[in-house]
Amino acid sequence: IRGRREVCLPAFHRAGSRMKYSTAVSSSRRKSRKAHFSAPSNVRRELMSAPLCSELRNKHAVKAIPVRKDDEVMVVRGTFKGREGKVIQVYRRKWVIHVERITRDKVNGATVNVGIDPSKVVITKLKMDKDRKAILERKSKKSDKGKGKFTESEVAAMANVD
Repeated sequence: IRGRREVCLPAFHRAGSRMKYSTAVSSSRRKSRKAHFSAPSNVRRELMSAPLCSELRNKHAVKAIPVRKDDEVMVVRGTFKGREGKVIQVYRRKWVIHVERITRDKVNGATVNVGIDPSKVVITKLKMDKDRKAILERKSKKSDKGKGKFTESEVAAMANVD
């Protein structure tokens, strides 16, 4: 029985088994959730990003971008899957977006917009202005670096080194 204590401990209690990438950032679930749900509006904007459709992704070399008011989106998950429309409101307080023609009738006869999570839509058409162009330019430059991949000319040059 003596000396078996380490075997009984879960993996996250053993020294060196779980390594953090940054000691400045907490890995606590409690703190992460608090930071998420009490995030200010400018942080919520970034968190409420949606992926671009494949055509826009190839054109701009960007995977996702924060949703804004006049973007056109297509719902890809949930009961409204396949429905397309223009974003009428980005409701940051409730973490949802409202899309035109996606509504529900209330019991009293009023129609209300149904909130949709931005991660469950793809952006099919972007509302372009100078700020949006700057964002796309900046993000595409980031992805153009090649992530440490070698070009064909570099490979050929390395073959001659011996």
